[in-house]
Amino acid sequence: MVSTRIPLATYRLQFNKNFKFNDAVEILDYLRELGITEIYASPILTSRRGSGHGYDVTNPSRLDPDLGTEKDFEVFVSELEKRGMGLLLDIVPNHMAASSENPWWMDVLENGPDSAFSSYFDIDWHPPSRNLDNKILLPILGRPFGEALDSGELKLDFREGQFSIGYFESSFPLAPRTYRSVLQHRISRMKYLLDENSAAYHEYQGIVAALSLISDRDTTPIESASDKRVRFESIRERLRQLAAGSNEVTQFIQENLADFNGKEGDPASFANLQRLLGEQYYVLAFWQNVNETINYRRFFTITDLVGMRVEDSLVFDATHSLILRLTSRGAVSGLRIDHIDGLRDPLAYLKRLQERVAAEDGAKASEEAYVLVEKILARNENLPDDWPVAGTTGYDYLNFANRILVQPEGTKEIERIYSHFIGRHLKFSEVLYQKKKLVMGTILGVEMRSLGRQLGELAAQARYARDLPRHDLTEALIETTACFAVYRTYIRNLDLPLEASKVLEEALAQARLRKPSLNLQCFDFLREVLLLLAPPHVLPDQREARLSFVLRWQQFTGPIVAKGLEDTTLYVYHPLVSLNEVGGDPAPDAICPREFFEFIAARQKRWPHSMNASSTHDTKRAEDVRARISVLSEMPQEWQKHLHLWAAMNEKYKIAGNGGAMVPDHNEEYFLYQTLLGMWPLEQSELGGVLERLQSYAVKAIREAMVHTRWTRPNLAHEEGLKKFIAAVLDEKENNAFLADFFSFHRDIAFYGMLNSLSQTLLKITAPGVPDFYQGSEVWDLRLVDPDNRGTVDFARRIELLKSLAQDASRATAGFAGELLKNWSDGRIKLYLIAKALRLREEFSKLFTDGEFVPAEISGERSQNVTAFFRVFGNQQLLILAPKWLAGSGMAQNLSAQQNFWGTTSIVLPDNAAASWRNVLTSQVTAQGNRPAGVSVSEALKNFPVGLLLSDPT
Repeated sequence: MVSTRIPLATYRLQFNKNFKFNDAVEILDYLRELGITEIYASPILTSRRGSGHGYDVTNPSRLDPDLGTEKDFEVFVSELEKRGMGLLLDIVPNHMAASSENPWWMDVLENGPDSAFSSYFDIDWHPPSRNLDNKILLPILGRPFGEALDSGELKLDFREGQFSIGYFESSFPLAPRTYRSVLQHRISRMKYLLDENSAAYHEYQGIVAALSLISDRDTTPIESASDKRVRFESIRERLRQLAAGSNEVTQFIQENLADFNGKEGDPASFANLQRLLGEQYYVLAFWQNVNETINYRRFFTITDLVGMRVEDSLVFDATHSLILRLTSRGAVSGLRIDHIDGLRDPLAYLKRLQERVAAEDGAKASEEAYVLVEKILARNENLPDDWPVAGTTGYDYLNFANRILVQPEGTKEIERIYSHFIGRHLKFSEVLYQKKKLVMGTILGVEMRSLGRQLGELAAQARYARDLPRHDLTEALIETTACFAVYRTYIRNLDLPLEASKVLEEALAQARLRKPSLNLQCFDFLREVLLLLAPPHVLPDQREARLSFVLRWQQFTGPIVAKGLEDTTLYVYHPLVSLNEVGGDPAPDAICPREFFEFIAARQKRWPHSMNASSTHDTKRAEDVRARISVLSEMPQEWQKHLHLWAAMNEKYKIAGNGGAMVPDHNEEYFLYQTLLGMWPLEQSELGGVLERLQSYAVKAIREAMVHTRWTRPNLAHEEGLKKFIAAVLDEKENNAFLADFFSFHRDIAFYGMLNSLSQTLLKITAPGVPDFYQGSEVWDLRLVDPDNRGTVDFARRIELLKSLAQDASRATAGFAGELLKNWSDGRIKLYLIAKALRLREEFSKLFTDGEFVPAEISGERSQNVTAFFRVFGNQQLLILAPKWLAGSGMAQNLSAQQNFWGTTSIVLPDNAAASWRNVLTSQVTAQGNRPAGVSVSEALKNFPVGLLLSDPT
């Protein structure tokens, strides 16, 4: 990464055991021909074996062997360089896998606070729970500890000189100080197996004696932890060699293991194993036991992903060594930072990253590497201005662009229809508030209890807060967090950013209104803490303690908002599910088409090279699913008619669940019908997997909603009832009437959804920013949330489609474009648009990277039905026309009638505009002799649904 390289277009590839470096090489020619300049790769460092995503890193200093060898990677990089392509790499500084495959984590479990890596992980070694002092709680058991122990699921094992506790496929090392307990067990029997004068006998006794000198860390302060480790490794190697060379020693150890492992049906026989487990640096616990206190920072609610203390320079260097080597030699041209909000100090991390990259490269201090952050911005939130990054991964762009296709008045009617159908009025803000509280009381309850205790400790040291009830203080914190309008604030020191102060004041004010019965002094004290106020009675050390609390709290507000919004509320409140996206606002009053222009203009000034995304590996549904469902906002009455008809037709397939309630409930049924419209395949070959896909998706959706079932406590009866309902609804033999009506309505929705898709694709490529394409989305993408969108992509078909387009390029372009529209269901029309627009983007790169963004003035009766803007750079001008709201405005589905639809609608040209324009998509030239009349939209869209008009310099 010698100098900053700005991608022209990125393509996200999900690397895993089924798609390796060699597989990526095979499609590079295709992607380059398409117009892609950068491969945007999922994490490629060593992760858990078989990982489908790479975010569970186990060794950051090596490439993942599942993806190929180092030579395979070198070939991949070399092939990229040959084609002038770069590599944008996704990295994961926030967490690693808490797995037996992670040597650092295993060392911590083995040696506890004495581990050389104990400071690498975000662990509280002295939590309030006394039985966890200097221990780590591991909630990994499938049932309560006593049941798991008595059933024999926990087993003491010995391999290659090492003792460990096995639990199915997981393994946990024994602490060095406890080896002696196992080896000395039944020591008197040893003399019956070995001659007391034998070398093996004396070596065994010597090993036991040596182990007795490895005492508890608190009793031998003179000996360093590193000295202990070195000595223990030597002893363990002696044990390995002894066991390998003596059958009698091996037999003795195996007999001891059998005695420790007990006999099922005899609870007393497990006493030794229970005692041994109690002496370890970890406590194995039931995964559903929310009464325990997890004393390490998790990634969201995933207990086998542990937070890293990357703010420590030692940890930063250890976790970024390979990444920095790859950037320094040019193998990586840019970085994407995963879950930036999980870090204690994001700005400090980003500065250190840029400094280290520059130091490795020998670059100028003024040059910054191309770095993007996975940052979810609220609707009216901006990326911190001082972050040394190029921008975000594009969820902000996605939501503003997505709302363009939604008809505002129709969406309000859709909400009325929704409320009537489910039998109650849901307010988005209220649902979100309640769901965030639910998350804090359940799946993130341990984190909130820990924060509540810390807040109580601060109060105990405060002159006027020491007598406040601790429970009320925790309630005030929960209420305030539930009222938070953004994912997190970025307070770094005692000087609060203005934005953080504003957000905190608003949250505190709302919390007071929502909870007037709560002691107001609790809110007063909380305000004093969160805003780091400095009244005369607060001492400097108290403010520092409060700052530490705020820094910690900030790391958890992001997961709380994400789980409360993205993973819960969006599955409960969904009048129009196309609006239910990561970082989105699904409320009808959030729709304002002009905001897109305001957003783009503001972003171009500060973040011109931020990413334009429309689908990612984490979106709730693919771009073309959303584009279809948004059509409903244009025809709410039609939607209502079909919705009630389908509900009546399918009532007989509902099943009584627990308590007699019918499955699915009305809210779930509504969600299901919109999802069906969005994801139903266009190709006959793709119909086979629809039932299984939809059933799996529906179960995930209702678990996320946490209404009738949830991940931690599945309601299997409800889930099975929903799956049966879906199967019955889609049964062609038994439910032909429903399917006939569904297919009829779906044909219209799919056609206008296609037009929406082409518009959003063109906007993504031509608006300021870097367009990103999620793997496989270059043709119609009807996938749902993961794991549905993580499957294998049929690249062979896409390669053939692109070849066929190239072969037909010699034909009359306008006629060919018409043929593509006629056969739009095969996906070639979207692929054609992408290829044409990206090639133009590469040919006129300055126009797109540095060109001015100018919203166009539109005149005529259909001015509301097109989004139009210019890109201008020097004497180069480009006019973009992206139609919208065509279904509700009466546009016919045949091409000849579409011209009449636009009537006299035209784009008003600025004074310096060119007199002649060429449509890049059709090669059609529009001569403009009478400039005040502007460019006719009807003429510009004569042969293709969207317009990409380049000024003719002549």
